[in-house]
Amino acid sequence: MIGRKEFCASGQILMTDLSCLAYALEEWTVVEYLKKYLFYVAIVSLTISAILVFFIVPLTILFFIYLSNILLLIYQRNGEVKADPLSDVWDSARKTIASFWDIYARIWHGYELHGVENLPEGPGILVYYHGAIPIDYLYFLSRLFLWKKRLCLSVADHFVFRLPGLKLLLEVTGVMPGTREECLIALKNGHLVSVSPGGVREALFSDESYQLMWGNRKGFAQVALDAKVPIIPMYTQNVREGYRMFKERRFFRQLYESTRLPFTPPYGGLPVKFRTYIGEPIPYDPNITTEELVEKAKTAVQALISKHQTIPGSIWKALLERFDKRRKSD
Repeated sequence: MIGRKEFCASGQILMTDLSCLAYALEEWTVVEYLKKYLFYVAIVSLTISAILVFFIVPLTILFFIYLSNILLLIYQRNGEVKADPLSDVWDSARKTIASFWDIYARIWHGYELHGVENLPEGPGILVYYHGAIPIDYLYFLSRLFLWKKRLCLSVADHFVFRLPGLKLLLEVTGVMPGTREECLIALKNGHLVSVSPGGVREALFSDESYQLMWGNRKGFAQVALDAKVPIIPMYTQNVREGYRMFKERRFFRQLYESTRLPFTPPYGGLPVKFRTYIGEPIPYDPNITTEELVEKAKTAVQALISKHQTIPGSIWKALLERFDKRRKSD
């Protein structure tokens, strides 16, 4: 028995036969449907691929951060550690985690740290520019601990402490909400304390122009005066070329100002060159006002940006700097 397709193709009947015409129309419709379906599949596949390319590195960093916390939990349970998270008992675990992040920094960003000699032996307040993702700051903490076996306590936004599953990591690495009393106690105990006056606002809404967005933040300056400690400026070259935020939209700005939560996701993760520069300290001066000290600190950070950063930032140049072997330590 001859099938419908063979029957129409055999030439035994005229092509004007209604059954063969209906068959031809049916075949043509199926092909067009498949073409249309494949087109949409291709669009969806390309969209998913683009999303993965844009966000895979930030998501990988987030995964490694949670992995660090898991390693600390394992260390705590196996050693039955109940000591203060800031005590030396945790140093071996800190060294392991710092070594991991330092290797990551070397491989992915060719990370360099310059100006460590500008850090005081005693307490002081570090102020720095906040990138879209403060991964450069994590690199700094890791290398500082490996080089000097020294903790730098970090003031973080309140939303960080709402993130689930990071409590032990935050405690062991010295991340704190940064109330005036906490900062003064940390400084009194001889610690370095770091703060980004621009905070989350600067992370979300600054861009490749590297504009500082400190607003009316001056609490860090008042603490420095109260504790009689120096302020040390710090900046990481190309931090905005490595990770960026989508261009500012009024909706997201209003959403942040009303909720103080960072709803805009960062993207990127290109292996651009990172160099962190620590500037000369601004010494304690009892005759200076809080406002004047804020301006001094802001000017010092801006000077580091102007000296070491191409403005506007260039991703291509930042990538090419991976092949520049000259040491830029000044």
